[in-house]
Order: sequence, then structure tokens, then C-alpha cells
Amino acid sequence: MKSHPLPIAAFLAQGSFAVVGASNDRAKYGNKVLRCYQQHALPVLAVHPKLTLVEGEAAYASLRVVPPFVRAVSIVAPPAVARQIVDDAHAMGIRHLWFQPGAEDAAAIAFARTLGIEVIEGGPCLLVALGFHDE
Repeated sequence: MKSHPLPIAAFLAQGSFAVVGASNDRAKYGNKVLRCYQQHALPVLAVHPKLTLVEGEAAYASLRVVPPFVRAVSIVAPPAVARQIVDDAHAMGIRHLWFQPGAEDAAAIAFARTLGIEVIEGGPCLLVALGFHDE
């Protein structure tokens, strides 16, 4: 089993995940991150305001309507919506966020930390941390 730095290990230990910014386009990172969870047999669902299904997983319009078993979130959405994602995560009691490269917003990240949310940002993406094979 691969050893991860403590923040990543703590994130993965949550055991159930959502991908905000999931996509049906296999060339987009929102799709690749979702498939990475699937490749590693990790429970995952998709969050996208206009989709209901992504790669066979249920898709929800926002974090505010995901089932309560979601404990950690990978964010692959534009930085302009990062603050709303943090607000939604906080409202749902989600305590672990991983801003994938390109999704970071410094103010939203700082705000999340003031709320006591554990944040991974500015580091490796999930695809590198877990290993991903594009099919």
C-alpha cells in the first residue's frame, strides 16, 4: 500500500467522496478525478449543477443536496465558485477539501481554514497521489 503525506492520508481516510466539477467529458480533469476514485474502488459521487449521472455515478446539483455519507470533497471547479463550495461544505458538515490544481482561490481557502476545515491545496493532484490510468 502506498504511503501518503499526513494531509492526504487524513483526506483519504474519510472513506467517502464527492467530486465538485465532475464532467462527462473524459478529457476534463473533473472526469479523470472521478474515474481515479473509481479505479481505486473508493465510494464517490459527482457534483455538477446540470448533470444527473457521471461515469455511472449519481450526480447532484450542489454539495447541499449530497447524501450525508460524503465526508471529503475534491474540487475541480473554477476558482470563482470556490467560496460557494466552501460554504456548502461547511453547511453539510464536510471537514476535508482538496482543491485540485487550477481550482484554488486563496480567499476561499483561508476562509475554509477559519471554519476548521482541513484543506489540501497547492500540492499534488489526486491523480498523482493515488495513481491514475487514463482508459
